[in-house]
Parts: sequence; C-alpha cells; structure tokens
Amino acid sequence: MNLEELRLNCAVKQKKGLHFILASIIIWCAVLIIHSTSLPILTKNLLTFCSTAPLIPLAFFISKIIKVDFQNKENPLTNLGILFSANQILYLLIAMWIYPTLPEKMLMVIAMIFGAHLLPYGWLYKSKSYIVFAVLVPILSLIIGTRFEPYMIAIMMMVIEMLFGICLIVENKKISSDFILNL
Repeated sequence: MNLEELRLNCAVKQKKGLHFILASIIIWCAVLIIHSTSLPILTKNLLTFCSTAPLIPLAFFISKIIKVDFQNKENPLTNLGILFSANQILYLLIAMWIYPTLPEKMLMVIAMIFGAHLLPYGWLYKSKSYIVFAVLVPILSLIIGTRFEPYMIAIMMMVIEMLFGICLIVENKKISSDFILNL
C-alpha cells in the first residue's frame, strides 16, 4: 500500500479515533464534577490528573462497542498515531508546573494541550474536523480560562467534544461510503 492508502486504511479501521473522543467526553464529565465541588483547587487539580488515567481503558471499551480495530497492527501508521499521543505527555509537564504555581489556570492549560495535540491527526485521518478543533480548543480555552472559573472550561470541553464526536461520525459515514465505492 502507498501512503495515501495507509492513511485511508487507518482512518477507516480506526474510525478516525472516534473511540478516544467519546472516551474524552466521559473524562471531561468527571473533570466537571470535580471542579463543581467545594474542594480546594490543588485537590481538584490532583483529582483532574487522576481522572485522565482511565482514558485508554475507556477508549478500548468504546472501541469494542463501535467496532474499531483498536490496535490496527497491520498498518504502520498506527505507530505514528501513538507517537502523536505520546507527544502530549511531554506537554503535560507544563501543566504539572502550573499545578502549584498558578493552580486556577491548570485546567485551561490542560484543555489547550489536549486541543493542540489533535492537529497531526488532521493529517493522519485526512480530517478537517481534527484541524478545526485543534485550533478552536486552545483559543476558546484561553478566552474562557482567563475570564471564568475552571469548571466552565470543563463544560466547554464537554460541549466541544460532543460536537467533535458528531463531526467525526459524519466524516466516518462519508469515508466509509467512499471506501466501499472504491473497492
């Protein structure tokens, strides 16, 4: 297979990462619950970090429900997708620095990191939705995060992730029908 065929294969078999976006809705819901409490901000931030831990198991579970090839081992571009995600871990060091330094802005920084990490998936999955949301999330996070309480970021992220999920469902329907037509 050539590069374009590998990208198409990855987009179809992985449903453009929809399982991870759906899992992130659940994570952001947990973050909203955490930041809606009266706990001290440092405790909220610690619990926020902890609430991100089940992302991969949740995405795996959702992949079974929506019939996604979670590993797609036959496609070498799957490893590139993993690298794109691993890159985000390095940026979380910034959020860890913000945690004690400017704790009320940590959630804003996490949302910005999350949004920005979506950009390379726009190329991998040939997805305009990824590109749009990769730009939109950090900008909206900055605007809302500098003007409102952190729980508003969580609300914004839940809404954005739902819209993003809908956009990916639409893109997946189109790419699946195109894929079938090209067979």
